[in-house]
Amino acid sequence: MRAAREGASVTLVDRSPLVEGVGQEIIAAGGIAFVIEADLESFQANVAVMQQVEDRFGCIDVLVTNVGGAIWMKPFEAFDEEQIEKEIRRSLFPTLWGCRAVLPHMLAQGRGAIVNISSIATKGLNRMPYSAAKGGVNALTASLAFELGDKNIRVNAVAPGGTDAPPRAIPRNAEPPSDEERAWIRQVVDQTIQSSHMKRYGKLEEQAAAILFLASDEASYITGAVLPVGGGDQG
Repeated sequence: MRAAREGASVTLVDRSPLVEGVGQEIIAAGGIAFVIEADLESFQANVAVMQQVEDRFGCIDVLVTNVGGAIWMKPFEAFDEEQIEKEIRRSLFPTLWGCRAVLPHMLAQGRGAIVNISSIATKGLNRMPYSAAKGGVNALTASLAFELGDKNIRVNAVAPGGTDAPPRAIPRNAEPPSDEERAWIRQVVDQTIQSSHMKRYGKLEEQAAAILFLASDEASYITGAVLPVGGGDQG
């Protein structure tokens, strides 16, 4: 929404129809928004989305892979095999597929900026599979930036800390947490605040500002960076 306010023509992609409401809100405020419903855990869905954007706008200047999120918060020994695979699929593969799918378009146009959304939870309690996935996001950011350094395509990441946001319209998972799981979630919240030098959660606007800076021409000589936005917690 902030990108649209600053003049970007934005494409919003989500597997939930709730994304339609966000697009309508942008359009009502005078912005330009194109909404696509797709499951970005699939490579082919990413390829199709990039082509739709190219067809609609004629180019793809910026990709923000704002996708992921821990499904479960609990000690690693409490995860089963299926849960670990689901965490990795959600928090690594959409970013990996998105970067791969956008490359032909950015290479053909000779420019582009990618901002991957990582997390300072690469070092955090009770989210080991999620932490591993976001560590993978950091690694692909560094490697891809190196590979594309002379192609006029910048690749950076923002690593948010705990951030205040509205209640989730769709729960992390269908099952309500048990008392034990609530205690594990509380440990995550306590650790997040304790690890922050500023002893608070961030604001959505504080995360958006960092993302749009790295996407903008003002960051034209920055690539391969992971910018922590966690009140001093470096992850």
